[in-house]
Amino acid sequence: MNVMIVVTHLLGTGHLRRALVLADAFAAVGHRVLLASGGMPLNLPTPDGTRILQLPPLRSDGVNFSRLLDDADQLADDAGLARRQTMLCDAIADFEPDILITELFPFGRRVLSAEFIALLDAAQRRASPPVILSSIRDILAPPSKPSKAERAEELITNYYDAVLVHSDPHGTTLDQSWPISEAVSAKLRYTGYVTQPPPTPHPERIGEGEILVSAGGGNVGTALFETAIAAARLMPGYRWRLLVAGDAERVARLRDLARDSSTIVEPARPDFRNMLAGAAASVSLCGYNTAMDVLQTRAPAVFVPFDDGNEVEQSLRASSLSDLSGIATLQSAELTADALCATVRQVLAAPRREQGSLRFDGAAQSVAIATSMAEART
Repeated sequence: MNVMIVVTHLLGTGHLRRALVLADAFAAVGHRVLLASGGMPLNLPTPDGTRILQLPPLRSDGVNFSRLLDDADQLADDAGLARRQTMLCDAIADFEPDILITELFPFGRRVLSAEFIALLDAAQRRASPPVILSSIRDILAPPSKPSKAERAEELITNYYDAVLVHSDPHGTTLDQSWPISEAVSAKLRYTGYVTQPPPTPHPERIGEGEILVSAGGGNVGTALFETAIAAARLMPGYRWRLLVAGDAERVARLRDLARDSSTIVEPARPDFRNMLAGAAASVSLCGYNTAMDVLQTRAPAVFVPFDDGNEVEQSLRASSLSDLSGIATLQSAELTADALCATVRQVLAAPRREQGSLRFDGAAQSVAIATSMAEART
């Protein structure tokens, strides 16, 4: 089958990474995959059997998701937006997907509604329309007003065959962050968490016994890194390692701040998950992918949820996980070196967390659900 996945990451990298895991799962069982990416290009491995269609890239202006910037840091113009829309509709005609998956929309990316609706209309106009699915994470940004939830429900009713919720309902259910009507509830399909296979310990034992500090793949988390450098000086018995995304200037500035200490500051690494498997503890934001890595490796973890611009998604996720042994949450307003040290010591002293019964086979289950629906249509 032909599978088309459409995703636009605007701030961090989590949406694209999750879409790539899905693409890999579809391609691994022989499907042809086209992944249309509308965010800034990233140097990430492309799964075998997947073709990337890079749209004219966009990013948000910080946490202002209603203001979109292009790759020249200029306000996105009508011509660029029209080009994106044309490329998506042309892809529907040329690739002829049997399955179409939109990542986050219509629960988010409302600023890009015009291109998504044009895409959906083009798909529905085909003689043999594809199965249309929405793909969403465990926690959504709650709608700021009822009309946003009502509009999402309208679009789901009119266009979508199902909504793939990449969560285990034993851990987090969608109604914890989004109002679920009867119509939406009927479309929900819980897949389990979407993540890569569990990592093995680092073959060179890098990161073993260390406090690993990370902030995902976006240019965020500066306050966390600065506080971690100060906290490391208060815990000389542990080596702290900061894995910093962003440009070289950002890394250099943090290295200068950590001068004359044992703290390691280096760019974010592709072997982070292997390092986490042997780490003493993790200190991080609470994005979806990082939370999955912590759960899979059973690493003691301190989550400092990203909450700039009234963002609540990560706080809700951290709250849902904080009852587990060895996991604690420290809000950004409480973030000091002393508080971070105390919280790290707390999770280090906690009993080793059991894996539990949470499902991490969400990618494979998504493939099974989507292909079953497509086969039933033929």
